[in-house]
Amino acid sequence: MALSQSDLLRLLESLRSADGLELVRSVAERMLQELIEAEAAARIGAGWNEHTDTRTALRNGHRDKTLSTQAGDLELAIPKLRTGSFFPNLLERRRRIDQALYAVVMEAYVLGVSTRSVDDLVKALGADTGISKSEVSRICGELDETLSAFRTRPLDHTRFPYLYLDATYCKARVNHQIVSQAVVVATGITQDGGREVLGVMVGDSETEVFWSEFLRSLRERGLSGVRLVIGDHHSGLVKAIRKVMIGAAYQRCRVHFLRNVFGVIPKDAAEMVAATIRTIFAQTGQDAVRAQLETVADMLGKQFPKVKRMLIEAKDDLTAFAAFPERHWKKIQSTNPLERINREIKRRTDVVQVFPNPQALERLVSAVLNEMHDEWIAFPRRYLPEGSMEQIYPAERPEHTPALPNTTNTTTD
Repeated sequence: MALSQSDLLRLLESLRSADGLELVRSVAERMLQELIEAEAAARIGAGWNEHTDTRTALRNGHRDKTLSTQAGDLELAIPKLRTGSFFPNLLERRRRIDQALYAVVMEAYVLGVSTRSVDDLVKALGADTGISKSEVSRICGELDETLSAFRTRPLDHTRFPYLYLDATYCKARVNHQIVSQAVVVATGITQDGGREVLGVMVGDSETEVFWSEFLRSLRERGLSGVRLVIGDHHSGLVKAIRKVMIGAAYQRCRVHFLRNVFGVIPKDAAEMVAATIRTIFAQTGQDAVRAQLETVADMLGKQFPKVKRMLIEAKDDLTAFAAFPERHWKKIQSTNPLERINREIKRRTDVVQVFPNPQALERLVSAVLNEMHDEWIAFPRRYLPEGSMEQIYPAERPEHTPALPNTTNTTTD
């Protein structure tokens, strides 16, 4: 019998309640578990206690898997096999980072740098500590092929007016010593306001040579249309931007600038100084922004001459955002859009703590970034307002002529 409209309304209301949500969670958990068991049976060639000529493996219990959903955490059980491995296809999209972490941990184990914590990691991942070196090589090889394709994919499908650059540091073994490795990441805003992860590279330090190599690799892959590069004021990075990204302005991250200011003033003055500097970014119009910087520099200079000098020296780089559409200002004044990415990278790399080599570090970081990139593409959401991007590329200008701003940078490669 068909439900009436009132019946449907009552059903929807019950589902909104706590009991209804628990019912949805329970049903979803049961359905997914049944699908997993069915896929496992198809993979094995037989169901529970079923004797068939097509059986290819034997079951060996289950391992727990928690799947987070909008209805709550679903507690699932993934069948284990006595020989080989099994993971359900319906959860495969969430598996790439786990695969990378698994490969990294097993690589460390095989290379003889394992510790008790590494063994605990292996067990926590549900892996068999008796895995062979050939199996580790196979897993790493499959991952490296996929992740290398992601890192080197062409970038010529659109233009990227805004480019964000930042770095974080992780530990890895190099020549039998534990050293810090710079993990540099680039993300970009597309000409229609979307976001993409553009690249990642691991190196010894943030030198001009290293950053230049990274930026050139992006250009060689087809990166074009960059009008503004947002980054920290690391000397190697700034020199590389001015040398490689011809025609693009450089925006010094306002958040990093404030941290630099805090280093030259007393702690009890930090809140007042920060509030005063923030008024620069609250103005309307490019001229007002630049005028306010000079006003703030004079105000703070009476008590903090070093801060005044820092503001005056950073004027052009700190206010570069003001030459672009005001609707974009909050998103292009700092590298904050990369903060979540760096936090996720650190969260995943902290599990390993010390990587067996830089390649293993690059593998795991690439997997994290690949998952984020897939999420941005699969569930597109405009990062900048619709209809605001056209101001950056006026139709009458040639593609490679910078529309905004009018820079004086004439350095060549």
